[in-house]
Amino acid sequence: MGILVTILVGAVAGWLADLVFKRFSFSIWLQIVIGIAGSFVGSWVLGNDLQVMFGLPDLLARILTAFLGALVILGIVAFFKSRQNS
Repeated sequence: MGILVTILVGAVAGWLADLVFKRFSFSIWLQIVIGIAGSFVGSWVLGNDLQVMFGLPDLLARILTAFLGALVILGIVAFFKSRQNS
């Protein structure tokens, strides 16, 4: 059950991050991978702070943490991509 929740959280977080960064248009599989990677990055940066600070339910805190981590990943990719084109 844990892997299913991880994939679901990764899919939602990757999809939301892809909506924010409109310059990228990724497939659903890549969105899931970015969301799962974002979950690791977000957990490393934030830990469990979102759930503790705002009293969010566990699933919502996981999605927001993964979303913020995915934004960090896509921001870094966009930065290096823009530097490569200049």
